[in-house]
Amino acid sequence: MTLSVTVVSAPAKRFLATLLPMALLAAPLPLLAQPSGSSDALPLEEIQTFAEVFERIKRAYVEDVDDRTLLRNAMRGMLSELDPHSAYLDEEEYQSLRESTQGEFGGIGIEVGTENGQLMVITPIDDTPASRAGLLSRDVIVAIDGTPTDSMSLQEAVTLMRGEPNTELRISILRSGEDSPREFILTREVIRSESVKHELLEPGYGYLRVSQFQSRTPDQAREALERMAREQPLEGLILDLRNNPGGVLQAAVGIADLFLDEGLIVYTEGRLSDTEMSFSASPTTPAGDVPLVVLINGGSASAAEIVAGALQDQRRGVIMGTDSFGKGSVQQIMPLGNGEGLKLTTALYYTPNGRSIQAQGIEPDVEVVRGRLEVAESRREIREADLEGHLSAQQAPRDRQEMAERLLDDYQLSEALNLLKALNVVDRRRR
Repeated sequence: MTLSVTVVSAPAKRFLATLLPMALLAAPLPLLAQPSGSSDALPLEEIQTFAEVFERIKRAYVEDVDDRTLLRNAMRGMLSELDPHSAYLDEEEYQSLRESTQGEFGGIGIEVGTENGQLMVITPIDDTPASRAGLLSRDVIVAIDGTPTDSMSLQEAVTLMRGEPNTELRISILRSGEDSPREFILTREVIRSESVKHELLEPGYGYLRVSQFQSRTPDQAREALERMAREQPLEGLILDLRNNPGGVLQAAVGIADLFLDEGLIVYTEGRLSDTEMSFSASPTTPAGDVPLVVLINGGSASAAEIVAGALQDQRRGVIMGTDSFGKGSVQQIMPLGNGEGLKLTTALYYTPNGRSIQAQGIEPDVEVVRGRLEVAESRREIREADLEGHLSAQQAPRDRQEMAERLLDDYQLSEALNLLKALNVVDRRRR
């Protein structure tokens, strides 16, 4: 039999002596009495190895590293290896997250995530430097101010991109299908994102844009619906959730509730009882049974997918566009008491029919890819306008011309409007 002996130096022993009591105090009481073979028992050998690695770095690394830095890096690594959305937040990062939740911060207006180790644009926020510069969902960010992002954590990238208004940020983007990166120089602004916009595309056909889910988003959307209905009774409505990165869960429930008068909206499941929640629609709805088309794309994530999934499962509207992002996890922000915090994935979202959104996304009922309408030239035919002495028509109002140009530029929106008109034709014939 071979006897294995691990020699632990004096500094590591001192560190281990400090670490073990802290680990034991953090463990549930029944854990202390469990046998060493139990899967829930503290892995003492691994803790001892950790202490040895800690000591060797302290003693042999090429530069002196203080204990605080090593411990913070260990915590970051522990969380970053769980999933792309769990993270350890130092004081600056925790404050930055709080600012973004409140809807006001200095930056370029971009939501980012990681996929296959790459830093990727989830969506640019409407009317921000990122959206005006033409950044797109699924653009890969390869460098920030000349610093490569391949070994950069998500929180580090967010911290670098945020900053004081009127300062410049240089980012390099690799777009799908292109061989070399594009470089963008953006000027940071105070990002105050208005989450709801609305307008009438044509008489009777409304457009409701929700760019993200903040605490007041359902109230703003309700007001927008009532305002459009006062102008003219709605015959159809487009709910635009494209490039919506998500936000507050309760806000997503509130938006879905505007269109549903009964049934389940979403539920969550996790390991702890307080992470299991269920939300259902209330009996009243300001949207009534107005025909509804919901636009989604690869930038529609999290809370946006909750709304689309609920309306799809409840057969309340037609989901149109392309597959959504597929972020179906719930994160809780846990303050640590020293100004720092923990962002930890604690549950998963499920649609009313029990579909998991995570890594699946919402598949549209009608797939329509992003594009622009082009008017094809046809064989020249004689029309009224070609006849000598024809009466001249009045020029269309400027706003009508602008809307026509917008529908040419946005193929998905144009198709959604056409579908609403078709639904109304079918509905009238059934009557």
